[in-house]
Amino acid sequence: MLYTHIPNTDLKVSKICLGTMTFGEQNTEAEGHAQLNLALEKGVNFIDVAEMYPVPGKEETYGDTERIIGTWVAKHASNRDKFVLATKVVGPATWNTYIRKGPKYNREQIREALENSLKRLQTDYVDLYQLHWPERKTNFFGQLGYVHDETDPWEDNFLEVLTVLDELVKEGKIRHYGLSNETPWGIMRCLQLAEANGLSRCLTVQNPYSLLNRTFEVGSAEVSMRENVGLLAYSPLAFGMLTGKYQGGALPDRARLTLFPRMARYSSEQCHRATEAYAELAQKHDLSLTQMALAYINSRPFVYSNIIGATNLEQLTENIDSIELKLSQAVLDGIEDIHQQFPFPAP
Repeated sequence: MLYTHIPNTDLKVSKICLGTMTFGEQNTEAEGHAQLNLALEKGVNFIDVAEMYPVPGKEETYGDTERIIGTWVAKHASNRDKFVLATKVVGPATWNTYIRKGPKYNREQIREALENSLKRLQTDYVDLYQLHWPERKTNFFGQLGYVHDETDPWEDNFLEVLTVLDELVKEGKIRHYGLSNETPWGIMRCLQLAEANGLSRCLTVQNPYSLLNRTFEVGSAEVSMRENVGLLAYSPLAFGMLTGKYQGGALPDRARLTLFPRMARYSSEQCHRATEAYAELAQKHDLSLTQMALAYINSRPFVYSNIIGATNLEQLTENIDSIELKLSQAVLDGIEDIHQQFPFPAP
């Protein structure tokens, strides 16, 4: 396993992070625990979750993924310092008003959300606490361009949010904090306010990044490199599209797009065509498409960790073992050629 030492901290995270949003929906508690055990055996020390998981989020399963991880954490309490645990506080949306009667990023709700996450996770601190997505109207979750909305009721509350996160750091309930689904402006706004007010700064941003979605490179990658706010890349296999299992219109049993067809972010014709091209490239070089797609993410200098997910141990093993693959220049050149043909098939 390779590890990233996060600048100006004592955190060292594995380049592969175990994503857990299937636990409680596509995976049982026993299966989740088996994944956690295998991941740690293979050197993964970084686990990512969120209060709203499993996905798709709904009231009857809200918090279940944290509960499943919590029962595993309780069994490994003596080794709590051996793994890095990250979770997220949910942002506002029209579909999640069952959470705190409509989630907001304010002092009261952030503290309430964290306390409940700590109880479910059966730990007294989390290593990384993340804002799941912005409150304001901006381009995230599949939106490529920014269109300003004068009717957006959001008022800049970053300072209040950063202040309470800083308090939680000082209280030892969180060690560090990060952002998610954030734009370059949002990242820089947080950094500037933290510096101006003597507050702890955000360390990471968790955004989508894959061969089918390289929008992070447009503006955020420079921020990441110059400001030491590394990317935690999620959906590196584009909901499984980049495993090749959906080629030719296939819908395998228990696969995410089979169970949840409305999760169609990576299901466009352009995505299918791009995936076919990447599959041909991988085959030409005797590579697994899955491992080629993951190895590309692993190789990017602004990526602190690559958040992989799986529904069985065979998939998990293949995903983790991508860390051993170093792509040749010929493969990297081929990836760039395809990227020029299909630059943003799934923003």
